[in-house]
Amino acid sequence: MRPKLKLAVPDLITNSYFPALAAVELGFFEREGLDVEIELVAPTGRTFAALRDGAADFVVAEAHAAFSAFPAWQGLKLLCAMSQGMYWFLVMRPDIARARGDLSVVKGCRIAAAPWVELGLKQLLRDAGFDLQRDAITIAPLEGSLGPKVNIGVTAALALQERRIDGFWANGMGAELAVRRGAGTIVLDVRRGDGPASAFGYTLPVMAARAEFVDKAPKQADAAVRAIKAAMAALKADVSLATKAAARLFPDEERGLIAELVQRDLPYYDATLSRETFASLNRFSRQCEILTGDPDYDAIVVAQTATIL
Repeated sequence: MRPKLKLAVPDLITNSYFPALAAVELGFFEREGLDVEIELVAPTGRTFAALRDGAADFVVAEAHAAFSAFPAWQGLKLLCAMSQGMYWFLVMRPDIARARGDLSVVKGCRIAAAPWVELGLKQLLRDAGFDLQRDAITIAPLEGSLGPKVNIGVTAALALQERRIDGFWANGMGAELAVRRGAGTIVLDVRRGDGPASAFGYTLPVMAARAEFVDKAPKQADAAVRAIKAAMAALKADVSLATKAAARLFPDEERGLIAELVQRDLPYYDATLSRETFASLNRFSRQCEILTGDPDYDAIVVAQTATIL
């Protein structure tokens, strides 16, 4: 009997980590001989803690949050990317937002962002010439949003609709819900060219495992990467599969949106973790003072050789 492997994610009802969900729900892990189940473990610090403590075998989350449980990457291996580039959106109330990309609207505002996620927005604003204290910008978790069974972007969209916050920095599903409900306007979409050019490379969603797991079961780690790549390829060939993959887990409204959101993300579906990407990620992490030194790519990133069989 195959051992059951647990894959932890900090957000489930989202497009951010969708290739992993699709790999489970569409049977690609199973085809690789792996019995994998997804579990929501939020927020991201708890996700990586679960990996560190052996309560999860794989994690799919924002790469830089690994430092919450694996300082300087020690004890961790990065297996592959879920997609390329920093993937969160800045959404503001329509009465505050101005032209797309006009960041001046954040002055004096309360912006909700999850722990570790908020580092991307803070560094982006610093690179754009803002000072959080001088410009009276508050970036903090949304009250009540950090429970183990809450999807943060979706919760933030509701809070914006209720005018409990001025804006939020969160996933594409939360952004889309806010826009469709008339509660929010997208001010910043880094992947598609908004904000400082450097921001694209701050971080990205990755799949990771403990180094000891990879050392003991390299074939399983390689098989997991093949499953992710196969899921990406299948979604590119037929994006309607996204709706099928979401059928068991997503509520009706979000299930109806996921194929459209995945369609937008397909150009970024590339599982490669390049040396350039790793260097950019480390540079951002040093700027945020969550990393010192310059870790070696070959010591942390599993060789990018897994192929789809």
